[in-house]
Amino acid sequence: MFLMKLPNKIVSYKESMLYKLPIILGVLNKNRISISELYMKISMEFDNINEFIDALDCLFALGKIQYDEERDELINVI
Repeated sequence: MFLMKLPNKIVSYKESMLYKLPIILGVLNKNRISISELYMKISMEFDNINEFIDALDCLFALGKIQYDEERDELINVI
């Protein structure tokens, strides 16, 4: 089940998913990169891999990233 942490009285903006989405997009920045390489570059920004996957799911659902199965890479489509 996908539960996105949004900022509120308990969860600060920096702890929320909204803060982490631009981090991923900044690394992609119209470049192609594998999911494992992306995670290695920004893993310190996430509490765990599940949070990272949730952020990828969110960006994919919003149409901001695509996954190229042939090359096994993520693409920023903004």
